[in-house]
Amino acid sequence: MTIERSPAASRPLALGTGVGRTVGIGAGIARRLAASGWDIAHTYWTPYDARMSWGVESGASAAIERDLARHGAATASIEADLADPGTPARIFDEAERLLGAVTALVMCHCESVDSGLLNTTVESFDRHFAVNARATWLLIREYGTRYSGAHGSGRIISLTSDHTVGNLPYGASKGALDRITLAAARELAHLGVTANVVNPGPVDTGWMSDELRATCVSQTPLGRLGTPQDTAHLVDFLCSPEGQWINGQLLMSNGGLA
Repeated sequence: MTIERSPAASRPLALGTGVGRTVGIGAGIARRLAASGWDIAHTYWTPYDARMSWGVESGASAAIERDLARHGAATASIEADLADPGTPARIFDEAERLLGAVTALVMCHCESVDSGLLNTTVESFDRHFAVNARATWLLIREYGTRYSGAHGSGRIISLTSDHTVGNLPYGASKGALDRITLAAARELAHLGVTANVVNPGPVDTGWMSDELRATCVSQTPLGRLGTPQDTAHLVDFLCSPEGQWINGQLLMSNGGLA
């Protein structure tokens, strides 16, 4: 874990999960929020990247922190295995110790290993639900029990997906994530916290084949893929005072993908 402090004392703190690669959606959101005046605590989990086709990006956390610091943000990175039910409380403990109270919780973490109805293992199914659904609930629970900000300023945002065919445990656990997050819009109403889910559609951060990339482009009216910046702009708006009235929504931000 590393930390850099900014001289600014009035910046609110956003806690982002799943910010492990410089090209990822989580990193794009962190940069956009830092540019908009937020301090950033973020989590990453290197063993997950090591299991995936893109592999571990050496020095990614340090590079992301340098980008955030250029926008004047105080930063903290926390390595965290969200399959462990004790991890969410530890993340909040570390973020609060290093940077203060969390105002916005932005969850970009995921477990995503392709498998379908007939070849998904029980172990894989359980791990997807532990990371994508259970950890989301536990992070929101920690946020809700600790939130001390001004009424109307708190934000909870989760990233989701509607991909299920050939990706059963991912899609099913993301569906659970949706319901958990949207429940917070009502159950945390007494705190003045908004809760929304964003579906960014297919964003190529290194996982797409050439065939899939061409298919997604052909099915999108604007004729291009989504980018981390596209998602970041929406999250930035939702976290702003102007985005306060959007609450309890599952927002499609996919360029009109068919």
